[in-house]
Amino acid sequence: MAQAELSVYKALTIAGSDSGGGAGIQADLKTFQMLDVFGMSAITAVTAQNTLGVSGIYDIPVEGIARQIEAVVEDIGVDALKTGMLSQPEVIDLVADLIGKHKLGKLVVDPVMVAKGGATLLAASAQSALRDRLLPLAALVTPNIPEAEVITGMRITTLEDMKEAAVRIVQQYGAGAAVVKGGHSADAPTDVLFDGEQYHLLTAERYQTRHTHGTGCTFSAAVTAELAKGCTLLAAVQTAKRFITLAIRHELGIGGGHGPTNHWAYSRYASEDRGEPTEEPV
Repeated sequence: MAQAELSVYKALTIAGSDSGGGAGIQADLKTFQMLDVFGMSAITAVTAQNTLGVSGIYDIPVEGIARQIEAVVEDIGVDALKTGMLSQPEVIDLVADLIGKHKLGKLVVDPVMVAKGGATLLAASAQSALRDRLLPLAALVTPNIPEAEVITGMRITTLEDMKEAAVRIVQQYGAGAAVVKGGHSADAPTDVLFDGEQYHLLTAERYQTRHTHGTGCTFSAAVTAELAKGCTLLAAVQTAKRFITLAIRHELGIGGGHGPTNHWAYSRYASEDRGEPTEEPV
């Protein structure tokens, strides 16, 4: 009997490398693997970091980034992709040009700006390039509250502010959808998804822990993996919310600072109901 053909879904991450393994390329590839998607990468920068902070950032030459992306696209193909640390405007321009050249869809933009330890990962000169070149190509943008404030120029302190910021990212900057994540809010962590037509509020129980390094990378990677498999945007965001909630709740306890989340948690504890995210009517 002939063996049934295996469907292989493929996702590409264009981001920086985290030597500590908790964020960036490493977090993205772990997340892709846990969600049954074949992960590929184009490294934009190499960082020397651990749970205590970033001690060095070394940019990859633009030509090297371009060749990584071209190599993947021309041979293997890409069902969905995400961006993370794109520290310089010329890198953002390159990525936007290649996305257009190869007509790559299902782009998730994680606007990485500052590391957990406080290191700046997006140059001020790159902020306008992010808004003007990359956001209009995005199927989804996934900022936390501080990142959404930089993108929109508005102060965000309430749930209504989060909703307004999500609308601005879509209507002013041309993104297909935006989810403003509420982890920095003093209230229960509610994420606000605006899909261009309506809002969806996703809330999970807050867990007090210092082990949250790489949450943004992991969340956006989970969305990307689900989009690569053909899921709807809402379903992809719901899965990502569940994935990161479990990854935070079942902490690994690694390192003396901001430790990484637990990328095994989704497969090991997904059958548990306690602490599952809920969607609230708007």
